[in-house]
Amino acid sequence: MKKILGVSAFYHDAAAALIIGGKIIAAAQEERFTREKHTPDFPVNAIKYCLTEGGLSVDELDAIVFYDKPLLKFERLLQTYYAFAPKGLISFLKAIPVWLNEKMFLKKQIYNGLKEIGPFDKKKLTLLFPEHHLSHAASAFYPSPYERSAILTIDGVGEWCTAAIGIGDDKEIRMLKEMEFPHSVGLLYSAFTYYLGFTVNSGEYKLMGLAPYGNPEADETARFVDLIKSNLIDIKDDGSVWLNQAYFSYATGLRMVPDKKWEKLLGVERRKEETDIEQIHCNLALAIQKVTEEIVLKMAREAQRVTGAKHLCLAGGVALNCVANGKLLKENIFEDIYIQPAAGDAGGALGAALAASMMYFGENRHIEKGYDQMAGAYLGPDYSDKEIDLMNRKVKAVSHKYDAFPELAAYAAGKIAEGNVVGWFQGRMEFGPRALGNRSILGDARNPEMQKKLNLKIKYREGFRPFAPSVLAEDVSDYFDLESDSPYMLLVAPVKASRRAQLPENYHDLPLWEKLYFKRSDIQSITHLDFSARIQSVHKETNPRYWELIRAFKDLTGYALVVNTSFNVRGEPVICTPYDAYRCFMSTEMDYLVINDFVYCKTEQPDWQNKEKWMVTFKMD
Repeated sequence: MKKILGVSAFYHDAAAALIIGGKIIAAAQEERFTREKHTPDFPVNAIKYCLTEGGLSVDELDAIVFYDKPLLKFERLLQTYYAFAPKGLISFLKAIPVWLNEKMFLKKQIYNGLKEIGPFDKKKLTLLFPEHHLSHAASAFYPSPYERSAILTIDGVGEWCTAAIGIGDDKEIRMLKEMEFPHSVGLLYSAFTYYLGFTVNSGEYKLMGLAPYGNPEADETARFVDLIKSNLIDIKDDGSVWLNQAYFSYATGLRMVPDKKWEKLLGVERRKEETDIEQIHCNLALAIQKVTEEIVLKMAREAQRVTGAKHLCLAGGVALNCVANGKLLKENIFEDIYIQPAAGDAGGALGAALAASMMYFGENRHIEKGYDQMAGAYLGPDYSDKEIDLMNRKVKAVSHKYDAFPELAAYAAGKIAEGNVVGWFQGRMEFGPRALGNRSILGDARNPEMQKKLNLKIKYREGFRPFAPSVLAEDVSDYFDLESDSPYMLLVAPVKASRRAQLPENYHDLPLWEKLYFKRSDIQSITHLDFSARIQSVHKETNPRYWELIRAFKDLTGYALVVNTSFNVRGEPVICTPYDAYRCFMSTEMDYLVINDFVYCKTEQPDWQNKEKWMVTFKMD
């Protein structure tokens, strides 16, 4: 029974994961503890949590596994600057001191970080460094329910690799094909994220959410697709891509693209952050989404061709593009697909530990037919009633404790049905970017005002952002055209035609906000402009409390789904502790809060109208 700690750090989304005997014990992102979104810092707090969960000290670990090979990254940096010289001198001079400190002397950085956790014997410590895309591949394949599977990993860049096709067979993973920097689907998508005014490495999901506002019938959208494919990128039949570096500056520059050159090509200026979104921006977002989907589908077909596998496992940041995932599932290239819920760099910590367990130590793999090994992604910390009591005393909170959960579920379901917004905090925190019913904000999907209320009065974010439904797994087909489970909110599927409203002929010509607020279905607040929804199927086996809440809502209203968004405000990481939950509750216009068996009504709290007292300023993402 090897005890292995996986670590990702020093780029973004630092995280830690603990594996014992090939089983996942704990995993968490550092941002949840420090409250700094996407923090790259060594995950001291996440490691402390994982070790506490496993009852271990650093000296009791058989290995600590870092999620990539820093020397290979350093080699790529030097070779890239050499190849592009004399371009990029300023960027080179800025980057080299950082790389020398953090990447060349990474072992020293790791040792220094571990000292903050407690004393340990450096001579006993085994440090391992798998390649970045192997960590991604392992994070998806080993927890999956498949004995054999094709593996596809797609992201910005690891060491050199930007996308890879592999095959997983029991304990072994073999990487078969790779695409190398600077040619990258992830970096192409990030370039458009930047050009449309969002933040690279955190705003890509906003770009995906903006795409359905584009007009698929507009000549402008088709023109953008043609310009992208004829000037920026050459897409090969196997899904590999060649990016025209004359139009990109990420390889040696301090920004993603040369703005003026793109402006001349596309005929649209780069959108500045926080400025108005116009239809031309929506059409451009739709164009790059369509191009990305085409590439992902070609890569998947190639993965099936070279492996002959019936199943596919997906990881890497691009695997979080749930619209592309939905299209991939619908194409039936594979019998089924499995996507790692923490598909980005945070999941690399988990994959690194699993790769060491299976491939280095030769431990046995745990496979359950029909079930993955992620425990619903509920791998973070939970909190006892005593800890909640102590928080209540500290903040002078007024709460009511329920002795029977069915009564609590019925009460909360009633409040949601009345149009209230309810903060829902239960059990272990989710691992990965999605809140899946343990650190969630909930509302009524039938309420046509709910999307607007959640965006503007609760999340304090852009009004165009869509929301996802959590639906009882056994009732998914009553609402959506989806025949597969989607427990991690990583698949987009259409709302059933029978639930849709008739749209006017000029719908695509309406201004953005008129389109948004036009009635589209009887579950308006989770129906996107293209009649799609990002679905979480809720299973009684993995989250009985959340399932029971939605079941109580169904008993009351006849609808087996609720709106689910992550418990945080814009720029803030998803909440971790009961105090985080109460502070966020008090600083927004949330109506009720449920923490385990404790219920809080906003108007019963002391000084409840003084939101400013509880507000924390977060860097806008």
